Amino acid sequence: MAKLKTAVIGLGSMGWGAAISLLREGLPTVGVDIRSEVLAKFEAEGGTTTTSPAEAVKDADIVFIFVVNAAQTEAVLFGENGAVAAARPNTIFALCATMQPNDAIELCERITDAGMRALDLPVSGGAAKALSGEMTLMAAGDPADFERAAPALDAIATKIFRLGDTPGMGSQVKMINQLLAGVHIAATAEAMTLGAAAGIDLKTLYDVISSCAGTSWMFENRGLHIVNGDYTPHSAVDIFVKDLGIVASEAEALGCPTPLTATSLALFKEASAAGLGREDDAAVAKILAAKGGVSLPNLPQN
Repeated sequence: MAKLKTAVIGLGSMGWGAAISLLREGLPTVGVDIRSEVLAKFEAEGGTTTTSPAEAVKDADIVFIFVVNAAQTEAVLFGENGAVAAARPNTIFALCATMQPNDAIELCERITDAGMRALDLPVSGGAAKALSGEMTLMAAGDPADFERAAPALDAIATKIFRLGDTPGMGSQVKMINQLLAGVHIAATAEAMTLGAAAGIDLKTLYDVISSCAGTSWMFENRGLHIVNGDYTPHSAVDIFVKDLGIVASEAEALGCPTPLTATSLALFKEASAAGLGREDDAAVAKILAAKGGVSLPNLPQN
């Protein structure tokens, strides 16, 4: 059987990891990005590159869309040099960005109306798991499309949750994941700032809490960023302004109270307004530290 030909549109931290994982499994992969340095790096890894979504999909069997949001997804699918118009009939498009569930449903419908196939396929796991091919997929779509796409999906993920035969539920579940992720990042920032204010050594605090009931995946990951004073963006503040905004909007439409989402979203918005939007999302700790006159590693004394 011929190997699946794949394309990855958007070589950010998650898209990059997915594209490298596909190459590692021997699947021919075209990477698409607007950054020349990223394309050169991907070529050095053995991939093929282009800046044009239309060019990338001409021979593809499955196309992963790893851009930031619904608007960018629509643009690469249906805008100038859009992928859908250039693809072969029945090409599978996997929508991996976090977006409003209704946007995912609408985009998937437009894809299928154009003679293509669509998977609602949000991902989780962070840059490290993306690079090792160990992402978690929250997936919804036609079972036949999952069967066709299986070699590529297995290359990028170790856990694939099938959440329905039609698009929508994948994005609904991802929304809940992002609620928890955003709240846990905010809680991590609060805990580490309070620890610093109390005079606790932050590395000691990190080691202790990581072994106690209060830990979370986000604490163990982002807490170390605060300990090291390293706010290199793996996932930026502005991502959670978007994602928690989706949660808040959907919750309001459903009439469901989400007070922790509201508080966390306000903190991320404040950090973004302070010029931290492109820093690592753990940089919300800087806002709390500034307000409390607390010194954190690699930050000026407040």
